[in-house]
This record gives sequence, structure tokens and C-alpha cells, in this order.
Amino acid sequence: MTNITQLIRKNILNLAPYSSAREEYTGKEGVFLDANENPFGTYNRYPDPYQSALKQRLSEIKNISPNQIFIGNGSDEVIDIAFRIFCEPNKDKAFTFSPSYGMYEVSANINAVELIELSLDADFQIDRKAVEPYFSDTNLKLIFICSPNNPSGNLLKSEDIEFILQNFKGIVIVDEAYIDFCDQPSFLKKIRKYPNLIVSQTLSKAWGLAGIRLGIAYMNENILSYYNKVKAPYNVSSINQKTALETLNNIGKYEQKRNEILSEKIKLISELQNLKIVRKIYPSDANFLLIEVDSANELYDWLIEKQIIIRNRNSVISNCVRITVGTQEENQRLIDELKQLSND
Repeated sequence: MTNITQLIRKNILNLAPYSSAREEYTGKEGVFLDANENPFGTYNRYPDPYQSALKQRLSEIKNISPNQIFIGNGSDEVIDIAFRIFCEPNKDKAFTFSPSYGMYEVSANINAVELIELSLDADFQIDRKAVEPYFSDTNLKLIFICSPNNPSGNLLKSEDIEFILQNFKGIVIVDEAYIDFCDQPSFLKKIRKYPNLIVSQTLSKAWGLAGIRLGIAYMNENILSYYNKVKAPYNVSSINQKTALETLNNIGKYEQKRNEILSEKIKLISELQNLKIVRKIYPSDANFLLIEVDSANELYDWLIEKQIIIRNRNSVISNCVRITVGTQEENQRLIDELKQLSND
């Protein structure tokens, strides 16, 4: 069993967090002369520092206690705080699989933490035998697992993730930014079973709120207490909380748009399969496709000239590009241009 307290940096264990005015008085009514706010304006008051209404709504949707929910300024804040809580700079290590989300490396570098990157296999899955020797490294504190993975798009096998959770004594962060696009269950229900598990999700993808930068992490109450210690006092604005709540209260619109994206993905795959320049379309459980082409650089440059922007992943996976599923009109424009290039 993982001992969470032993994993926490000593200075974080002893940290006295900042106490904001909105924590000391939580009432909604009164003459507020406590926070040095401007008495005039629409957004003149500081936001709820713990996003209570938003957490309650997420609790209802996800069937998990509000006391197990952290809301951050994008999932990047969730990642960064994990480094700050668990990793001593220039001493401890973190671990992830490659290729994967680039912010794990950036955040590790910012926090002066060595990041070990182990390649996924040819099917972009975890090799258990390759990862197992790292479990004995006492300075290894964090493992990041992106599933569905970015940029490959596939879910990692749940039994492999559980193998890591069962055998690694540090913190495992399962990044589920794209989980809403697949039909497999989230690892949320595993939080009680594995006290070292953090599940990260977002409103940026399926919920269509990338512009408000709102990330969510689900974890046991013990880990959450340290996240609340370390986070900025008012890390999510009133406007963003309000926008998120309005969107979460319209499940029907969310499901309609998600289903439209999934339907368009099927059409896009069908069209891409008929193009001579496409060598392989990798299986995807997300809202994007990783495809191998004759020349990723040539394809990317061709589309840029047509003002169609995809992601060139050639530097990560040879001759591969990543294509996000757009609207019906956007996808058709892409296919038309690709057909022209393929026929030239």
C-alpha cells in the first residue's frame, strides 16, 4: 500500500497555505469590506476559491464526491502541482511513455525534475517487462499515463495501467483528456481502490471549452488536501466557473456535438483510406487521427498553403501527421485538397 505522506516534499507537509478572504468568510450576503476589492463592477468580487457549485455539478455527472475533485487552470496546472508536491528539484524523478503529451517534459524541466521516457511498443501500448525495473527507484515519484494517448489516439490497455498502480509505490496520474470520445470506462471508479491514483480530465475537448482553460483532477481526499495547499488562492476565475457551469448544465448539447464529431471521424477515416498518399491510419479512441503518409513535411506544407492547419508529427513519429476531426464542411475541404495532392 502506498504511503502518501511519505511521498510529500517536507516543505509542502509543513506549508501553511495562504488564507484568502473568501475562505475566512463563506457567506453570500453582507457588506464586504474584507478583501480590498473595488465595490463597483460586475466582476469586482473574488471568485469562489474552491469552485463549490462547479464541483457539485461535476460530482452529479461523474458520480464522485466533491471532496475528491480539484479544478485547475487547465490540466497543465494539475500536472505542474503534482511536480511541486511530490518531487524535490534536482533530486527526484518522474516517468512517462513516449510518444505522449509534451507538457509532462516541459513541466518536469521547469521544476528541475528528471523525466524518464520509455517508448511504447509498435502498437503504442505499454511493455510491462520494460517498465517494471523502474519501480525500485526510490527517487521515482510520479508516473504519467496518457490514455487515450496523444498523439497516437489509442487507449492504453487498462490491465497494464492497473499493473503499474498495483506495483508502483509513487503517484500515478492517468491523463484522460480524450476519455469522453471513447466507449471504455474511465479510471475514476478506481480511486478508492488505488490511493496513489490521480485521474486528470478536462473541459477543453469533448465539452468544447478550450478557451476557458479548465482542467479537472479526481483523487482521494488526502492528496486533494495538498493540492489545495499549493494552488493559487483564486486559480479559476468567476467568468470561467460560470461558463463551465452553464455548459455542464446542458448535457444534451454536449452529447449532440460529441456524437457529431464521432460520426465525422468515421467518414473521415473512410475517405482517407482511399487516398494513395495515406500509408496507415492508426486506431483512434479520441477526436483526432494519427496517419502515416508518403511525406509528412510535403503534406503539411501543401495544406498550409491552402490555409488548412494540421499537426506535423514527423519529428516524433516518422512521416506521421495528426488531424483533428472538424465540422463536416472543414473535413470535406481537407479531403478535397488531399485528393488533389494524391492525384498529382
